[in-house]
Amino acid sequence: MRKIRPRDQRDFLIEAVRADAIAEAVLARAGALNVSDWALAAGAVYQNVWNALTGRPPGHGVKDYDLAYYDAADLSFEAEDAVIRRFAAAFADLPKPVEVRNQARVHLWFEARFGYAKAPYQSTEDGIANYAAPAHMVALRRDADGSHTLLAPRGLDDVFAMEIAPMSLQAHTADFATKIQRMRAVWPELRVVDPHP
Repeated sequence: MRKIRPRDQRDFLIEAVRADAIAEAVLARAGALNVSDWALAAGAVYQNVWNALTGRPPGHGVKDYDLAYYDAADLSFEAEDAVIRRFAAAFADLPKPVEVRNQARVHLWFEARFGYAKAPYQSTEDGIANYAAPAHMVALRRDADGSHTLLAPRGLDDVFAMEIAPMSLQAHTADFATKIQRMRAVWPELRVVDPHP
């Protein structure tokens, strides 16, 4: 596995994500779709870094492409569904799904799915900061001037160490266990800190 110096990690991450044609298409098109505070998040970012670190091809093992955005002006299901349908049409030619979620609405459905409540998030970065583990807490946006904004509220250490260190109660769910099992099969180098010591 390659070792990347901390000062080079941001550039390495951006290049690893952009090397994945699907991720690059999402980054290139999402800004024109008129949603606020959007970012390509989670697996499409950290898993592409893992691929670059381990010599696997871009996109290897990436199941879907999570696109987070933040719009607190209308928290209705219908408003989010309209955005999801608009993005589905814009990305219909891509061979893997783009999963779009309004981070301002997460608290409305989170407890029913995971068994405990979340306070409303205040931004996309706030939503990302509440993912299950620091390695998951990473996202990338292409800005209008072509530069990139990296959201990594817990830093990049866990991403580049290929380590999953669960921080939330989500780590105690069957969904999380299934996700970890799948990731270990795809990236055997992955180290998982046991959430049930």
